[in-house]
Amino acid sequence: MVTTKLIGALLVFCGLLYMAGVAVYRGRMSEPHSSNGESAGLEPRQRGLRFLGLKANWPGLLAAVVGALMLLLP
Repeated sequence: MVTTKLIGALLVFCGLLYMAGVAVYRGRMSEPHSSNGESAGLEPRQRGLRFLGLKANWPGLLAAVVGALMLLLP
């Protein structure tokens, strides 16, 4: 019983860690300095919210859901 809870918590943690890693390491966060005087922000203009999509995060979501189910088991 305790091992099921421990494995479930570990799966949830690893799933969340995986999803955070996908978001962080998706690509360059900043653009090179532009020569026309505009200040470059941390986010490129065309990045969008695709890094939050299901296509990139399905392994982490699956691990988190399986871990949550293991935590809910009696």
